[in-house]
Amino acid sequence: MTGVKLFFTFFLTFVIANAQDQHQYLTKRPYAVVLGIAQDGGYPHAGCERLCCEDAWKSDSLRKMVSSIAIIDPRSGLAWMFDATPDFAKQYNIITKQHKARLAGIFLTHAHIGHYAGLMHLGREVMGAKNIVVYAMPRMKRFLENNGPWEQLVNLKNIIISPIKDKKEILLSRDLIVEPFLVPHRDEFSETVGYNIIGPNESLLYIPDIDKWQKWGHDIRFWVESNSYALLDGTFYYDGEVPNRNMSEIPHPFIIESMNYFESLLDRNQKKIYFIHLNHTNPAINKNSAASKNIIKNGFNTARQGMKFFF
Repeated sequence: MTGVKLFFTFFLTFVIANAQDQHQYLTKRPYAVVLGIAQDGGYPHAGCERLCCEDAWKSDSLRKMVSSIAIIDPRSGLAWMFDATPDFAKQYNIITKQHKARLAGIFLTHAHIGHYAGLMHLGREVMGAKNIVVYAMPRMKRFLENNGPWEQLVNLKNIIISPIKDKKEILLSRDLIVEPFLVPHRDEFSETVGYNIIGPNESLLYIPDIDKWQKWGHDIRFWVESNSYALLDGTFYYDGEVPNRNMSEIPHPFIIESMNYFESLLDRNQKKIYFIHLNHTNPAINKNSAASKNIIKNGFNTARQGMKFFF
C-alpha cells in the first residue's frame, strides 16, 4: 500500500470513528422534549365554536396537547415529567414508547387544572401506579393530601409526594439538577413555580405560567442570559384577545408585550426564547399564522410538540 493510500485509509478510519463517537455522545445526552404547547384547556377548547377552533375540531392533525415537557436521560433510561396534564395518557405514552424511558417522577408547577389533573391516571381506576414520586411545594402538597380524589392517590401509595422548596436544588443524577423557584400567579390553591433544569453542558428555564414579568422579584432578562434555552409563558398574543372578558382577571405576559420587554437582549439571547402554554385564541398556536411568522421575524421562537433541547 502506498503512503498516500495508507494516509487516506487512516484518515477515513479516524473520520468514521469520530462520527461514531459523536453519534454515541448525542444519543446518550440528557434532553428535554416538548410534550404539549396549549393552555390548560387544550386545543381545540371545550365549548369554543369560534374560527380559532373550527378547523381543529374537524382535523386531529391540528389538535394540540396541554403544555408539558419531560426530561429524558438515555443513560439511565429514566424520565421526569413537568406537570401532569389532562393529556397525561398520550404524553405518558410518548415518554415510554417513543423515548423508551421509565417515568421516575413528576414535577408540578401549580394547582390549575391543566397542570395536575392528569394525576388521576395514576389511581386505581386507570394505572394503579406504585410509588410515583410527585415533587410539590408545601401548599401544593397539602392540597393533594387533604382533598379528594387526590388524597386517595397518597393513601393508596399510587404517588409519594416529595416536598420541594424555593431555590432548593433536586439532584436527579450527578450532572442533572432541577431547581424550583416561586413566581407570581393566581395562587388560589397552591404556590406557582418555574423550574431551572441544569444539565452537564446546557440549562433550560421553564416558566409556563406567570402574571407579568414586572411583578416578579427577579429580572427575567438576566435569567434568559444565564440559560441556554427559555420556555416562557406565551398564553396570549395580545390584549383583548379573549372577547367579553376582562383580561386583567387572567393576567399573563402578552407575547407582543414580552417581545418588547426582551428587545434589549442580544440577538443570540432572544433566540433562546420559546413561547409555550398558548391559549386556543392565540393565533401563534398555528405555526403558519402571521403571528407565528412575526415572532420568528422578531428573533424569537414558538415551542412545538416534539422539540428537543439537549443538555
